Amino acid sequence: MVFAALPRHNRLAILIPALIAILLCLNTAPVIGQTASSSGTQVYPNRIIRMILPFPVGAPSDIVGRAIAQKLAEQFGVAVVPDNRVGAGGNLGIALAAKAAPDGYTIMTTSPSIALSPVLYKELGYDPQKDLAPIARLAQIENVMLVHPSVPVKNLKQFIELAKKQPGKLNYGSGGAGTTNHLANELLKTISNINIVHVPYKGATVAITALLGGEVDQVVVSVASSLPQIRSGRVRPIVVLSEKRVPTLPDVQTSTEAGIPEFKMSIWFGLLGPAKLPLEIINKLNQESMKALNSADLQQRFAGAGVDAWGGSAAQMDQLIRSETARYTKIADKAGLKKE
Repeated sequence: MVFAALPRHNRLAILIPALIAILLCLNTAPVIGQTASSSGTQVYPNRIIRMILPFPVGAPSDIVGRAIAQKLAEQFGVAVVPDNRVGAGGNLGIALAAKAAPDGYTIMTTSPSIALSPVLYKELGYDPQKDLAPIARLAQIENVMLVHPSVPVKNLKQFIELAKKQPGKLNYGSGGAGTTNHLANELLKTISNINIVHVPYKGATVAITALLGGEVDQVVVSVASSLPQIRSGRVRPIVVLSEKRVPTLPDVQTSTEAGIPEFKMSIWFGLLGPAKLPLEIINKLNQESMKALNSADLQQRFAGAGVDAWGGSAAQMDQLIRSETARYTKIADKAGLKKE
C-alpha cells in the first residue's frame, strides 16, 4: 500500500535499480559459484573422482595411473583417488568402470588387457566397444626379455640359436595365459620356429621372482618393473621389444637391431570411462591429461620409471584398442589359444 501511494517517478527510482540487480544476479550466478555450465549441469569436476586401477600396487598400470591421478588432482583442485580393483586379469576393474554412472566421477586407467580380454574370454560381463568410452591415450612402456645369469646367451640371436639346439629344454615364465609376456614369447616362437616351454604364474611380478630363483630361464616383462633387478645384475637383459632403444637401457639392442623387427610387444596405457560419458567431460579429461603429460615433473617421474609419455586423443585411444585387439587375435590363433 505504501509503495502504491508513492509518486510514479519515485516508484520507478526504486524498481529500476532492483530489476537491474536481479538481472545481474541471473546473468552471473553460474560464474560466481563455478557450479553451472551452458547445459545447466554442474561444472565438472566439483567432487572426488575415483580412478579404478585394474592391477596391483606397483604394477605398470598402477605406476602410470597414480602419476596421472596426482597431476589431475593438482589441476582440478579436487581429489582423484586411485582404487585398485584386482582380479580376473584386469576384468574385475574394467567391469566396474563399465557399469559406473557416466558422470565423469569414475574413470579407469587401462592397459592392453582391454584388447586382450575379448581374445581370451567368452564371457566378460561387459563389451569393450559398447560399454566403455575412450578418453585419452596416456603412455607406453617397452618390454624387455630377461634371462637368468645361468643361461649362456647375451643377445636374442644367441637365445634363438640355443633354443634350436635344445628344443623343448628352455622355458619362459609369464603373468598367465594371454598376458602380453605370454603372447610375446608365442610371437617369437612363431617367427623363429623355436620350441620353448610356457610356465604361467599369477602375475608378472611372480614370474620375475621365479626367474630370480632360477625356476625359469627367461621372462619378457616391462622395463619399468624390472630395472632394479637389471641394475643389480640378478638378471640379464638381452633384447628390448621395440624399434628404438630405451634410454634407461642404452646398451641393450632392440628387436629391430637383432634382425626381427616384427618381434614387438609394448605395454600401453589409456584413460577410459563408462559409455555415454558426455563429450564435454571426455574433452575436459583429455585436455587435462595432455596438460599433465606435458608437465616437466611428470615427464621426469616417467623417465625414471622407464615410462614414455604417449599422449593422444580419444579417437587415437579407440583406434589403438581396435588395432591391438586384431593383432592379439592373430597371435592367439597361431598359438592355438582358445577362449575360456
